[in-house]
Amino acid sequence: MHQASLFAPTPQQFIADAEGGVRYLPGVFGADEAAQLFDSLLAQADWNAQTRMMYERLVDVPRRIASYRLDRDRLPPLLAQTAQRVGERLETAFNSVGLNLYRDGADSVALHNDKLDELIAGQPIAVLSLGATRRMLLRAKRPPHRQWQVELEPGSLLVMSHASQRHYDHGIPKAPGVSEARISLAFRVRPG
Repeated sequence: MHQASLFAPTPQQFIADAEGGVRYLPGVFGADEAAQLFDSLLAQADWNAQTRMMYERLVDVPRRIASYRLDRDRLPPLLAQTAQRVGERLETAFNSVGLNLYRDGADSVALHNDKLDELIAGQPIAVLSLGATRRMLLRAKRPPHRQWQVELEPGSLLVMSHASQRHYDHGIPKAPGVSEARISLAFRVRPG
């Protein structure tokens, strides 16, 4: 059972730039609708296990992944409406979404930035969080490597500008003790 806080989380601006920087918007989706979307995607998304070359060996990616072109693919239930709602909120016509399933605290993603050559310049990246609250790290690429920690609550959006990807990395570290799953939906605008 979840108990509501007496003090609701407020939007936060972590990084400022001409394109909006990096900001956190809690409560964009209510608890019930976030839970319904989580259950629907957990059951209906086309989850894949992947491997990658790291340190000259093939390793398992520590999470499950699914992706969809919003303008082409057959989408799981509720995903089209979710994309439209996020797009309206941010006044952006997103055309793709990448889903990550963090099955528990052992699943993670290392600090990284999105590949800018695969995105339309000037368009934001919006990450909708569902399920367990997980911490995201944001870190400047240049010394002194300033760092922020953001608790991504279910129903929240973390919005990152295209420009922020040149100067900052983001990632979800392992979280020992977390037994619940989290799903993130990263909405982007891709060419073609």
